[in-house]
Amino acid sequence: MNPHMPSGNEIRRKFLDYFVQCGHKEVHSSSLVPANDPTLLFTNAGMNQFKDVFLGLEKRDYNRATTSQKCVRAGGKHNDLENVGFTNRHHTFFEMLGNFSFGDYFKREAIAYAWELITSPEWYAIPKEKLYATIFKGEGVVARDEEAYNLWLAQGVPKERIYEFGLKDNFWQMGDTGPCGPCSEIHYDMGPAASDQGHTDCKFGCECGRYIEIWNLVFMQFDRDAAGVLNPLPKPSIDTGAGLERITAVLQGVLSNYDTDLFKPLIKRAAELCGVDAEKELKAEAGGRNAASLRVIADHARATTFLISDGVLPLNEGRGYVLRKIMRRAIRHGRLLGQNKPFLYQMVHAVCDQMCGAYPEIAQNAGRIVQVVEGEETRFAHTLDIGLKRLDEDIAQLLSSPNGAGSADGSGYGIGHAYGSGYADGSGYGFDDGSVPGQRYSGVRAFKLYDTFGLPLDFIQDAVRDAGLTFDQDGFDHAMAEQRTRAQASWKGAAKQTASPVYTKFLDEFYKPEAAGTGKIDGKPLNVYTSSFREQSVFVGYKTTEASGCEILALIRHGQGVRELKKGEQGEVILDHTPFYSESGGQVADRGWLYSPGRGMVVAEVEGCYYPVQGVRAHYAIAREDLRVGDRVDAAVDTEKRWATMRHHTATHLLHAGLRQVLGPHVKQAGSLVSPGRLRFDFSHFVGVEDEELQDIEDIVNKEVLRNQKVEVIEDVPIEVAVNEYKAMALFGEKYGDRVRVIKVGDFSTELCGGTHTAATGEIGLIKILDEGSVSSGVRRLEAVAGESSLRHFRADHELEHVARTLVRSAEPEGSLATALRHEINAREDEIKRLKKELEQARMKSASAGAASIEDKVRVVNGVRVLAHRADNLERSQLRTLVDKLRQKLGSGVVVVGSASDGTVALVAGVTKDLTSRVQAGKVIGPVAQKVGGKGGGRPDLAEAGGKDAAALDEALSSVYAVVESLLK
Repeated sequence: MNPHMPSGNEIRRKFLDYFVQCGHKEVHSSSLVPANDPTLLFTNAGMNQFKDVFLGLEKRDYNRATTSQKCVRAGGKHNDLENVGFTNRHHTFFEMLGNFSFGDYFKREAIAYAWELITSPEWYAIPKEKLYATIFKGEGVVARDEEAYNLWLAQGVPKERIYEFGLKDNFWQMGDTGPCGPCSEIHYDMGPAASDQGHTDCKFGCECGRYIEIWNLVFMQFDRDAAGVLNPLPKPSIDTGAGLERITAVLQGVLSNYDTDLFKPLIKRAAELCGVDAEKELKAEAGGRNAASLRVIADHARATTFLISDGVLPLNEGRGYVLRKIMRRAIRHGRLLGQNKPFLYQMVHAVCDQMCGAYPEIAQNAGRIVQVVEGEETRFAHTLDIGLKRLDEDIAQLLSSPNGAGSADGSGYGIGHAYGSGYADGSGYGFDDGSVPGQRYSGVRAFKLYDTFGLPLDFIQDAVRDAGLTFDQDGFDHAMAEQRTRAQASWKGAAKQTASPVYTKFLDEFYKPEAAGTGKIDGKPLNVYTSSFREQSVFVGYKTTEASGCEILALIRHGQGVRELKKGEQGEVILDHTPFYSESGGQVADRGWLYSPGRGMVVAEVEGCYYPVQGVRAHYAIAREDLRVGDRVDAAVDTEKRWATMRHHTATHLLHAGLRQVLGPHVKQAGSLVSPGRLRFDFSHFVGVEDEELQDIEDIVNKEVLRNQKVEVIEDVPIEVAVNEYKAMALFGEKYGDRVRVIKVGDFSTELCGGTHTAATGEIGLIKILDEGSVSSGVRRLEAVAGESSLRHFRADHELEHVARTLVRSAEPEGSLATALRHEINAREDEIKRLKKELEQARMKSASAGAASIEDKVRVVNGVRVLAHRADNLERSQLRTLVDKLRQKLGSGVVVVGSASDGTVALVAGVTKDLTSRVQAGKVIGPVAQKVGGKGGGRPDLAEAGGKDAAALDEALSSVYAVVESLLK
């Protein structure tokens, strides 16, 4: 690279520096897992972390920001995975540079900032003659964006370089409802060489790849309501997005993002790991298949590293499923390059070296990421082997089963026009998916091998064609489309709405009725029935569980503001200050009561508390007396529940630290529940925790309890100071502001936390781990109790010990009861097995004796000897053995044996080999089973059935002779 050419890291830094000097707050990238947003699979744009700010649900201490946001688009709506590596600009992971205004500046400044940054010689210095701008042309009820047009002209953009497009290209909306508005894009002319269609003289608007969008400016100026009406926003906002990879390609003078220094070191490392020459492969055949594989590995290594760093693990559903597909696609392309051993895990270090300057968290998590990737590579190698085996068996079955006959042992058979296939592992199934024996391999079946087992499509196609079969491409494409539709549907979610006027009024320090929307009570403006909107709902519960003189600021019932709650009605109560903790961070909400002033009488029971918007606490309440806006009440938390919850919350912090101490620093919280009765803690780990390790963890945390360490609370700490100086742990999935609260327990534990805690560890009492198990791949769950809950647990254990000692008299009083009890249980189980075996042998002996004289039951039907026999209380295996003995005794004939046990019926039919061409066991057993309310089937020589009507067994067995006679006609 030219030493004077800016690096990708320098381009990122320059973008952020420009907007910082323009008064913007530099905000670190949020997680790829969106916080508290079920509508998104992954963070896919810079505005995602500010979504609640744009919606009016959250207010921050700055009104303009700039970020470099890590993003992933793969799965759901943005599912172009198969294009990645084969085009110049498709990626799974990418960085979105952006600047944002939250009701501060609007179009004039946004356009001026963008034009100065990209064209000024002091900044990016992109030639103006290579740039084009687009605006919204006006469509439907939305007028042309005349303002943006004039602002581009004012920047000196010639009118012939300003193009106009409609709703599809130049209008943005967050969802079906909510903020939306026109957008304006900046495009760059890459030159004729960039055309993937060989165009040399095409004009702007051509989609051949020559003209690329490098920046999109979104002007949020409307709020679309449920009826589709666009209402002007009182405070229009700005959201912009510029892809770092694209801008880097422009500034480094290359046609492909993969030719920038953001990717070249990764491509080189991928080539080394796969044993190929990167420079040679990239030049060969103008960058042929091997070059595409190297690009795939480089791109997917970035996505894999960042997703796992942010807590996503390879799974079979949701985000984990998309990650697994990305990883397996990279591994497949490694195999195409000849690398059949695990290699992708070594790409993690290359990604960290490349990007840890901007995203230090990936370096901190590198060890855990490597472990996850290597484990997935090992598992996939096994899965791939299974897929290859199934493909071979499928093709062999197609070539050998021209009549569609299923395997004779019943492991797979066709239905109707389908044909059967039995796999060696017993997982056979019918080919009713469009395959044609001897002719065509089903696309549906191919998609299963592709999707479930990771077989590359071209590999399947080659194997099918080598076998002389045609490949059902349409069927494969249809199955792929259905899978994409399912993925989109599963992550469609529910679009967040702008905050209700009932709550948003608390967010403005000075309430302005004319800017507050249409919030009304009884048809009148909302402020008529609220006593004050200048104060937010202040939380005082860190220092007290009681608060007197709390003013009722608002009452909400069925989502609407009301002036009063009648006695017995349920609703939400907003107080000017409250001791009630709102549910968040895994900790459940407080419960308690609202009293009349002076604690005279209970006027409401509080059953919970939550945040409808930032800074406002809504109390779920049942009115015991009439409540009115403006009333004063005393609020009291149920202290018994609060203290129990606090013990469990502080215990959770100790357990987290104990887990990391025993299992390793890769352990990170992946979820929690803190309640008065127990705690649940989910954490990242790859194998089950051994009993000895659990004991070590329990010992460590209880020693901290006995030390009675002070639990230090440090308020209002800048997040950079908390993480970098205090070394506080930021928890996965949590959303933090610029200033945070730190909970510190000596040198043992330091975490960011907004929950309530004990003053010292000794107040916890004792921590008892109850259970440990798997939640999903790579995530384990610990359940524990503390305080009085642990006391109740020990009492229950003590009672159980008394019961156990009555069973085990030989145990010593100290320490050996568990071992002795295990020995006793094992001995009794062995005795039960022995007695059960003796009983089965006795039953079999009795049944055999009863069948010793069978000649009186044998009938000759059209020259065939037929026997129907009853032998109760036999297992299926015993019935099969008995049928075999009776067939041998007959020499040639048909045998049906029935058995009744516990009200159910089992039937087994057997036909000697010489008769299976005339009569089949499966056809005999069906009509007989119907008489006992059942059904069955099987091979021509042996078939089984079950039924529910034991009373009809004799009649069913009597019908055997007639059934055989009908089959022999």
